Amino acid sequence: MVVLNRIYTRTGDKGTTALGSGERRPKYDLRVESYGTVDEANSALGLARLTTAAEDARLDAMLGRIQNDLFDLGADLCTPDTGEKLEWEPLRIVDSQVERLEAEIDELNSELQPLRSFVLPGGTPSAAALHLARTISRRAERLMVELAAQPNEIVGEPALKYINRLSDFLFVAARYANLKAGGDVLWTPGKNR
Repeated sequence: MVVLNRIYTRTGDKGTTALGSGERRPKYDLRVESYGTVDEANSALGLARLTTAAEDARLDAMLGRIQNDLFDLGADLCTPDTGEKLEWEPLRIVDSQVERLEAEIDELNSELQPLRSFVLPGGTPSAAALHLARTISRRAERLMVELAAQPNEIVGEPALKYINRLSDFLFVAARYANLKAGGDVLWTPGKNR
């Protein structure tokens, strides 16, 4: 259980932060940057939900589950797997979360026409916000992949799969959000030459 009695602790005033294991690292550390960017994606989803909640309860419920999963992913990333025994079982992303995300991608995608062009990020306010969350999740993925490539830095395979599927989900969700408003905003190569 999380208990936050005080919001500021002053422990980070010198530019370090504590991981879930208690280890302190610089705030610019790649692991901290990774879970910070996951948090940023989660915040972008919160903004997207301001419009999706009124437009589509099913999509909003999916986004709510994803927001919870992103806290799980942040917890996973902030507690490095060092092989050392901890006093508690760290929270990790598991394959069933990836599988649920894949099923929800398929569910939304089944209502969409195949793409014949690239999609511009826009359309409805919901779609635009979902595209923004998608690009932030892609950045989180790049950081997590870079972190996993570092010596002695383990990132679980389910966590990497989840963040990869998330941007796929958000792309499909943005297309789905535009469906009722006339469809995607398509890219026209060289249109303004």
